[in-house]
Formats: sequence, C-alpha cells, structure tokens
Amino acid sequence: MNDAVDDPLRHTPLEAQHKDVGAKLGPFGGWLMPIEYQGVLSEHRAVRERAGLFDLSHLGKVDVAGAGAVGLLQGLLTNDAGSIEAGRAQYNLLLNDEGGVEEDLLVYRLAEDRFFLVPNAANIDMVTRTLRADAEGVEVIRHDDWCFLGVQGPRSREVVGTLFAEAGDLTYLGVAETTFREERLVLARTGYTGELGFELFTSASSAGALWEELIEAGDPFLLEPCGLGARDVLRLEMGYPLCGQDLTPDRTPLEAGLSWAVAMDKGAFRGREALLRQRAAGVPSRLRGMVMQDRRHIPRAHHSVLADGVLVGEVTSGTFSPALQRGIAMGYLTPADTFEPGSAVEVDVRGRRGQATIVRPPFVDRSPR
Repeated sequence: MNDAVDDPLRHTPLEAQHKDVGAKLGPFGGWLMPIEYQGVLSEHRAVRERAGLFDLSHLGKVDVAGAGAVGLLQGLLTNDAGSIEAGRAQYNLLLNDEGGVEEDLLVYRLAEDRFFLVPNAANIDMVTRTLRADAEGVEVIRHDDWCFLGVQGPRSREVVGTLFAEAGDLTYLGVAETTFREERLVLARTGYTGELGFELFTSASSAGALWEELIEAGDPFLLEPCGLGARDVLRLEMGYPLCGQDLTPDRTPLEAGLSWAVAMDKGAFRGREALLRQRAAGVPSRLRGMVMQDRRHIPRAHHSVLADGVLVGEVTSGTFSPALQRGIAMGYLTPADTFEPGSAVEVDVRGRRGQATIVRPPFVDRSPR
C-alpha cells in the first residue's frame, strides 16, 4: 500500500514558522494557511487593541507596467485607475459581461505607468489571464515567489516603523517602494481589518527574516501572530465584503452597495452596459447588514432570512462579533428598497428563528487612522 498522498495545496514560505508556534493550519483558497494560533478571540483582541501579524501569502501579487497600463486597467476594472496618484491605492472590481462581480482587488499605483495588483487567491489565475489577454505593450508579471505580510492594529505604525522609516509618512491607501535585505519591498498603508495597518510584499527568500524581525519589533507592543479566522471576523465587523461569498458573479456592484467603486462616466469597461440596464430597470436586491438581538443566535452563510414569515433572502457571511457580543451577518434581501436600517427580520439559525435588526455597516466604528 502506498501511503504517499498528492498534496493539491500550495504552501506559504512561512509554514515552518507557523508550525513552530503551534498554529492550526487549514486549506484556504487553494493554500495551506494558518487559521489560528492562540484562538480567534485572543487574536481579534490583539488587532483591535494592540497589533497583529498576518501571513497573507496566499493572495496574488501582480505587476502591471508599460505605456498602456492605464488603458488596460480602465477597460477591465470598474473604478477610475487613471485618477490614482502615484503612491496611492484604489479599490476596484472586475466584472463579467452581465455586470456580476468576478473579483475585487486593490490597485496600487507605484509610478506613472507602473501598477501593483493584489487579487484574491482563488482568482489569481483568472485575473492574470484576463490582464494578459488584452495586454498589448504591457508587462503583466505574476510574483508567485513573493510573500505577503500584514501588520494591523493601533500600534502597527510603531511596529513597522521600527524596520521601515517610510511607514511614518504613509497615510491611508498610501504605498511606497523600499528594500529589505537587498530585496524589493512594497509597503502599503492598507488592510482588511478597519484598523491602522500596513501590508508588506517582498521575496519569499526574505519571508522568514521579515517575519522574525516584525515579531521582535512588535514584542514591546504585545503583537500576536494572527490567523485567517480572526481576519474574517475583523473584516465582517467592518462590513467588508468577501469575494466568493458576499460578492459573486450573479450579483452586481449596485446590489452589493459598491456603486462608489464604479466610475460610470470614465468610458467603456467590462460590464458597464449591464450596470446601466440594471440601474434603469431598478436594482432587485441589496446587500444588507443584520445584527442579532439574542446573542445565542449566531448566523452563518446560507441561513435563511425571513420577514413576516416570508423568505426574503439568505445570509452570505455571518459570525459572532466579539466587539458587539452578538451575532452579525450580511445578506442579499429582496426587494431592494424594503429593508432600510431599523427594519426587523428573522434569521433561521439551524431551525431556530432569531430576531435581527437591519443596520448599515460597519457594525463597529473603527475608521482607519
């Protein structure tokens, strides 16, 4: 009998470091990634109160460079890439021809004709393929050999600033290029937690050293390694949608409440005509936030949402919020104009209906500083 099993998962360059500190590893987006270390509640508290260190190497890292880079991004993405100043970042969406969301991603402008894109792990192949299909005179370079670390929390500037002086000058959505151990490093004032935070991209060969130096720099500030479990709770408290759950190919940005990331007046882009048709006809449903009234009811994805006993939608993301000490959720509800903040609905939590109130996210007020 052959005990060897093919491993379909990709591995972070920091796997040894995670195992050394007892991380619980699990599959995520085709990778084996740390889900938690000391526990989701402890890691959530570290980020909200001090600082947390995340390995996010499963996410994509793509350079787009050349004289046609702006035009390429303008024709594919929803937001106005041409308006991004060098040294700044912008949230963007990639749609299908029907206006559905195939991907959401951050676009960093490093220079006039140089951009750096960070797509989700599950969509990196699709995003790279889509960019290259229209990339006349534009280089699209995918960095599979890079690591990606995030430092998030109120003390993150002090932690990262110990290693990189550039951190002190970056405002929210700012980005700078520097070096670490003679390797190129992209340093961004971005994150997915709602806290002050930084994200660092560099060669996998430097990953271990960067991780250890950040751990050492964070020791005076009680920094903790944090897993993707805590990150999911943190992002949901902020009402940040997750691609593949809250954002899907059969839902448009207008339904998801992301019209602010769609520059209709910039000219043609993929899915624009479908959005114009939907806007004229009326948006059929909207992504809404829900707060459970009884802390015993914890909503999860695919739980039904009802109003006056009638099915009106289902949960796309749900969890227990440590900050609110009760369950929170997001989900698409129909009709779109019926469920305003303050409206009451019920969520069927494993056969038990719990009362919930519609709110406008974020659930927790933690605006980046």
